[in-house]
Amino acid sequence: MARDRNDRDFRWRGGAVSRLEGFSDAVFGFSLTLLVVSLEVPRTFDELAGAMRQLIAFGICFVLFIGLWERHYRFFRRFGLEDGTTLILNGALLFVVLCYVYPLKFLFTLFIEGIVFGRQTVSIEMEQTSQLFVIYGAGVAAVFLCYALLYLHAHRLRDELELDDLERAVTRAEISRNLAMSALGGVSALLAVLLPMKLVGLAGYSYGLVGAIETWHGRRVGRLRKRHARGAETPPAG
Repeated sequence: MARDRNDRDFRWRGGAVSRLEGFSDAVFGFSLTLLVVSLEVPRTFDELAGAMRQLIAFGICFVLFIGLWERHYRFFRRFGLEDGTTLILNGALLFVVLCYVYPLKFLFTLFIEGIVFGRQTVSIEMEQTSQLFVIYGAGVAAVFLCYALLYLHAHRLRDELELDDLERAVTRAEISRNLAMSALGGVSALLAVLLPMKLVGLAGYSYGLVGAIETWHGRRVGRLRKRHARGAETPPAG
């Protein structure tokens, strides 16, 4: 099986979209529907202006959910798993995603409206800020823990799936990547609990480390590709 041109690290084992993937896509689609600014057509210009003010927050949330969906899509294309463990872990992931919708929308609406427009359609008491970061951090930790466990399960089935050396190495890298993201969510939630109220904003700024995690993962996978390419070019002994 040749490697897919959209994923040079893996031979895609997933074939036609399964019922499990179809159900998952429906859940992701429903989650995006819940993020929509309003399900009703504005009846006044003030309502229209209020809806437009929420577009930036909606756009950010939309991009984040597309990123989560892409990870999900790539996992099932790479491995094509439909066993019981995958069903349970995927169900847990979808449950967390659905629970994660409103906290995500609330947080970014609060932030964008306060910073960009100076007026807010949502409100929060100062002492509730730490609780909001705890809820958000717990959601981040749970989502990426589910992804890490899915990749761990695939790695346990590496022989059955006939993963080659590069695929096994990249699978381990994906486990580390998602565990790091999960740990970041947990650390942010912990900071929100432990820091005094005047410093609780650091719990949010800690997500700036996402870029560092993704850069570390990208470089690691790049080194794995080069090592695999050198091994493939080395003629067999004898």
